[in-house]
Amino acid sequence: MEKEFFIGQKVRLAIKPPYIKTAESMPILRPPDIVRLGEVGTVLSHKPGNYWAVRFEKGAFLIDSQYIEAATVDAETAQPHHNIEEDTAKISPPSDQL
Repeated sequence: MEKEFFIGQKVRLAIKPPYIKTAESMPILRPPDIVRLGEVGTVLSHKPGNYWAVRFEKGAFLIDSQYIEAATVDAETAQPHHNIEEDTAKISPPSDQL
């Protein structure tokens, strides 16, 4: 079954593809680790072959619909759900510096 998304919708990389293709006029194959598993992006357009152009942190990529899913958004903050432990690890100093 073909998944349908709309332009501007937030989507999450649910399954890591074997490679990722850039969404440029002359696409380039990139390694799959350029987009993190679970990273949220914005749908830019629908392409032939059930591909979606999605803007992620490191650029726009063509992603087959089997690898993405709609991202749930927290109504209070209008931000996609994320891992709070990761956020605190980024802002907390290492324990040896306390």
